[in-house]
Amino acid sequence: MNLIDDIVASHDDMTEIRRDIHRHPELAYEEHRTADIVAERLSAWGIPIKRGLGGTGVVGTLKCGKGNRAVGLRADLDALAMEERNTFEHVSRHPGKMHGCGHDGHTTMLLGAARHLASHRGFDGTIHFIFQPAEEGAGGAAAMIEDGLFEHFPVESVWGMHNFPTVPVGHFITRTGPFMASSDTVRVEVKGVGGHGAMPHLARSPVNAACAIIEALNDFVAQEIDAQHAATFTVGRIHGGDAINVIPDSVEFAGTVRSFSQSVRDQFDEGLQRIVHGICAARGIEAEAVYERNYPPLINHEEETAIAARAAAKVVGAENVDAAAKRIMGSEDFAFMLLERPGNYIMIGNGEGEHGGCMVHNPHYDFNDDILPIGATYWVELARELLPAH
Repeated sequence: MNLIDDIVASHDDMTEIRRDIHRHPELAYEEHRTADIVAERLSAWGIPIKRGLGGTGVVGTLKCGKGNRAVGLRADLDALAMEERNTFEHVSRHPGKMHGCGHDGHTTMLLGAARHLASHRGFDGTIHFIFQPAEEGAGGAAAMIEDGLFEHFPVESVWGMHNFPTVPVGHFITRTGPFMASSDTVRVEVKGVGGHGAMPHLARSPVNAACAIIEALNDFVAQEIDAQHAATFTVGRIHGGDAINVIPDSVEFAGTVRSFSQSVRDQFDEGLQRIVHGICAARGIEAEAVYERNYPPLINHEEETAIAARAAAKVVGAENVDAAAKRIMGSEDFAFMLLERPGNYIMIGNGEGEHGGCMVHNPHYDFNDDILPIGATYWVELARELLPAH
């Protein structure tokens, strides 16, 4: 690998920052301590900052040369609402909160790049370091955009990076076009007629109707959505009743829908309403069905993906960069930024097996500190690829 010596020399400092953030996870729009760390570090390196976009967001701006071009490099700040099950020294100090997705590492890698670029420059133009809150389901990217991110900090392109367990250390993956799926929520409340379990003829069971609806929605994905257009429907919660011999008045269930196109989202929304109300009408009961559109598909732009692949190849070699990787059913709110500006989202290998291979959103996950200098070097190489010094 072709890592930058100065960044390698700061590896211990980056590790300390990363583990400190990991010990003190903060949920969406509560990232005050983490934002303080980012702001203090950027300011100490002479990078002017602005705080408050999206609530707890931080943007640092670094200018060099006379060029009028500008780019945005983005990292996320927030943690997950989950209990950590690790036993190492830097385990979460806050019950029910955990950096289970590696945002602590993402923040640290971008800080490492900012530190190097502030002291060594080597580019011509403006870099906006975007530290975004509330990626985990709370739409922090959209919140920053609504607060005027790209009006206050105009950029011609925007760039993001995420760690990916099971991809070896020293490898990157990305692709042109749809790379990560949309994330939408389905909520259904079936309203039946409660009664005694021994006399179901005097009731109208919402339990049976809910089961029929879920089965029909699974059939809908398998039979009505074109098999060339990937989609998943998963029910993660269902509740109705308390006693085994009582038919409840209502049943509620909720789940998630993932796909890579707006047309599939539209098709599922229509199918949901048709199936729910059709099944309930046949049983003489009613229901409410809501399809919530959360994160759109993340779609990488062709030219920017080629640029990202070149920058990654400078760090780890072209043979270790897969620029035509498989699509990922997970979602990412960086998609909102890619709707506003061209750019790319790339995955950096977090490792395999026991050394970095535990998947994100797992209570035993931890970001692999070995990749901190790799990611920071990538950001520097990308910045210089985008804004070459004359």
